[in-house]
Amino acid sequence: MQPTTQTQNFLNFINGKWSQSDSSEVIESTNPANPAETVGYVQSSTKQDLEQAVESSKNAQKKWKKLSGAERGNLLFKAAEVLENNIEDIAETMTREMGKTLPEAKGETNRGVAILRYYAGEGMRSEGDVIPSTDSSALMFSKRVPLGVVGVITPWNFPVAIPLWKMAPALIYGNAVILKPASEAAVTAAKVIECFEKAGLPEGVVNFVTGKGSVIGQGLAEHKDVTAVTFTGSNATGNHIGQTVAARGGKYQLEMGGKNPLIVADDCDLDLAVDAAISGGLKSTGQKCTCSSRVIVQEGIYDQFKQKLLEKVNEITVGDGLKEQSWMGPCATKSQYENVQKYIEIGQKEGAKLIYGGSPVDNDTNGYYLEPTIFDQVETSMAIAQEEIFGPVLALMKVRTVEEAIELANDVEFGLSASIFSKNIDHILSFIDDIEAGLVRINSETAGVELQAPFGGMKASSSYSREQGEAAKEFFTTYKTVFLKG
Repeated sequence: MQPTTQTQNFLNFINGKWSQSDSSEVIESTNPANPAETVGYVQSSTKQDLEQAVESSKNAQKKWKKLSGAERGNLLFKAAEVLENNIEDIAETMTREMGKTLPEAKGETNRGVAILRYYAGEGMRSEGDVIPSTDSSALMFSKRVPLGVVGVITPWNFPVAIPLWKMAPALIYGNAVILKPASEAAVTAAKVIECFEKAGLPEGVVNFVTGKGSVIGQGLAEHKDVTAVTFTGSNATGNHIGQTVAARGGKYQLEMGGKNPLIVADDCDLDLAVDAAISGGLKSTGQKCTCSSRVIVQEGIYDQFKQKLLEKVNEITVGDGLKEQSWMGPCATKSQYENVQKYIEIGQKEGAKLIYGGSPVDNDTNGYYLEPTIFDQVETSMAIAQEEIFGPVLALMKVRTVEEAIELANDVEFGLSASIFSKNIDHILSFIDDIEAGLVRINSETAGVELQAPFGGMKASSSYSREQGEAAKEFFTTYKTVFLKG
């Protein structure tokens, strides 16, 4: 693979070949730590490019689905090996392209390796059940079969893990895929596609088309030959895609926003809770859909928690992510940088008390750096308590009881991830039963998803389907029921 110290240019990958878009236009990807630095260029593709990718996928999927699960799995194992051998290069590209610190980027890329290996093993698992028939002379069984062509639309915040946790199950269950990554992280995504190419997947099984969401994303959602679309991103875009796919009878999967609560009960291990608030809320510059956005603390320990939190946050170092001393990198894009600042201003206007940070960080490169930011005296009606900010902003909220905390935690339109720190089994069990979230964590930060477990949200956070683990089979396959009589 190409060295990351150079500007990199990637074409579309269609039918096993890297090809230039019909438009001959490109999209520049820059380094958020130094916007004057170009990381690379990707294609600004047309609907005609997408049409070629769909046709390629349709043709390739007919043969791909006829391979055994073990044969498909062997190719995913090879892709995992290639990815593992290129972790340093891909992780550095990720850091330069979207600002994630290098240790986090390496961790994400390693996770991509694990995802590929996990789903490679799924190729040897059961694909149906024998069902008793009322006819004693007949055999009846169910068989899971692939959907066909799957469109994969992914965001910039996890440019390796999210494409792979969608593509790997789609592929192992016999589908062909077309990846449309966010342009802001498409150079990193292209390097993932190179791993599939080097692993020797048949031509057309994996296609890669970059460009505007209004052209390529919309095109995938509208296309009659794209059986299913799996999407991660904003609520507005996700809801539009879901409605578009549903209108033509396709299948869709949406993973969208979160406003995740971390409840801190007065019987908890306070130091662990503080560490979880910082790690879950501020790591990755708060650019995770599962990040802790609201920290809901019982009044008996509120002041003590706040003091410890401020002391710890003061130790955070902000930098370009490539340096070991940088704990937090820049916002991934200029628009995100400006959007977070907008919410900080709104929080102050609405009456929340800014007790730490809230300002850009001076730097020599005009990078999109913000201080970690903490608000006190936050009310549930405020925008910073209701809307997803996707930045390094924590909103502290005081409650009397755990019951009140759970009620406050549920008082948002989202329901992705939630956590409680407590040693009281009654509080823990009540939280598990009553919290409205798809991912429930006890004495652990809200951010953190294990690849072998179902992942997804409730309410406005998802379309109620689940990704990852064996649950992925539910979306990427459908049932065929067979009645066999001699």
